[in-house]
Amino acid sequence: MKLTSKTTIHLAATADRHTQTFIIQYFPKMNSPLAFSFPLLLLLLFFFLSSIPSVSTISPHAKKQPPNGMLPSEAETLFKIMDSMSSDQSWRVSYSNPCKPGSSWPGIECKQGNDGYLHVTRLDFGTRPNPTCKKTATFPYQIFSLSYLQSVFFFSCFTHTKTTLSVSADRLYNSSLQQLSLRSNPALVGPIPPQISSLKFLQILTLSQNRLNGTIPVQVGNLRNLVGLDLSYNSLTGSIPSTIGQLGMLQKLDLSSNSLTGSIPDSIDKLSLLAFMALSNNKLTGNFPKGLAKLQSLQYFLMDDNPMFIPLPVEFGILVKLQELRLANSGYSGSIPPSFSQLNNLSTLSLQNNRLTGEIPVVFGSLSHIYHLNLSRNFLDGVVPFNSSFLKRLGRNLDLSGNPGLCLNPAEAYSVKIGIGVSICGSNKNGSLIKPVKKSQAPRGLQKSFSLFPALGAFALHYMLFLV
Repeated sequence: MKLTSKTTIHLAATADRHTQTFIIQYFPKMNSPLAFSFPLLLLLLFFFLSSIPSVSTISPHAKKQPPNGMLPSEAETLFKIMDSMSSDQSWRVSYSNPCKPGSSWPGIECKQGNDGYLHVTRLDFGTRPNPTCKKTATFPYQIFSLSYLQSVFFFSCFTHTKTTLSVSADRLYNSSLQQLSLRSNPALVGPIPPQISSLKFLQILTLSQNRLNGTIPVQVGNLRNLVGLDLSYNSLTGSIPSTIGQLGMLQKLDLSSNSLTGSIPDSIDKLSLLAFMALSNNKLTGNFPKGLAKLQSLQYFLMDDNPMFIPLPVEFGILVKLQELRLANSGYSGSIPPSFSQLNNLSTLSLQNNRLTGEIPVVFGSLSHIYHLNLSRNFLDGVVPFNSSFLKRLGRNLDLSGNPGLCLNPAEAYSVKIGIGVSICGSNKNGSLIKPVKKSQAPRGLQKSFSLFPALGAFALHYMLFLV
């Protein structure tokens, strides 16, 4: 069968642009002796058309558009978490696309991944405007299946139904968590699982004000990226593991208000970036680490209420960045080391209710940043070495009461209108000052005493760096 001119025109008219070009350029006129047979033409058309790139490849609008939504599997995991945690809303109905810009639910943050999908990166529970937690809420281990999740916060969530942190290591392996915070959860019980060390990207771990018990797992030393560790206000026992010294990036360590025993491990001197350390209200004993002076970044050291019963370490005076030093109610004995006078950045010094003897270092009066000073309930003696300017600046933030041997120069006493807890010095016939004419009661053992001033500076750093 011969291909006629009429057939060629019809093919050219009905073909797309690429086929038209092919017919016009490559086929001879139909009245030419080189005219093709129809079957041959079909075969040539087949090979030609199959060699033409697809429209989606060559079109300028052919790039795959981001789906602007979540992967169904990730969305389903998220809905399961929400269904178990909060009854504020019907989450599946109210927020069928939880990460959709402009209509995402409260307490959630999402970011677009390289795959074009939106992924959950942060979840907050417990206080409005974030989702509140129902009474039956238990710890949702499914959060570790959200591989893009970086931060998760549970505040006052687990309050009625007992729950634990138990989770298998394989669930944590693919996690991207950088911050895990569980605070004020009275129904969160049990030990801290050693498997938590599998969270290799973790930077901040806050498990504060819960009812966790058992020991601090030695595997905590594997969290090499950890910047903040807060295990305060639990019922943890045992000693502080020496592996804590492996956390070379650590800036904040808070183990206060537990029942920890033993001494501070020597490995603590490796934490060269540590700025905040709180160990108050435990059962720690023994000497301080030999390398204490290596903690040159330390600004806040809080270790009230521990049965130490040793002399005050002179090494504290070498930590020149210290702003707060709290060592109250711990049985320290001997005199206040003269090296403490080198702490020119010190704003708070709490040494009350110990067994300190001797005189107050004269140079304390020249500490220009000192704002809170509590030396009450000790056995200090001599004349208070503070001038009227110093006394007025501190005002009620100075407490020297309960030191029977201390007295205040009459000239300074008459220039201030408030008492600082000591008597006015008397004088002998030669006019020299003598011990007070009226002695206050000496301290009886290790009583609990409460400072007149709050720990503003310590909490300020706590909130500024790591509050969650």
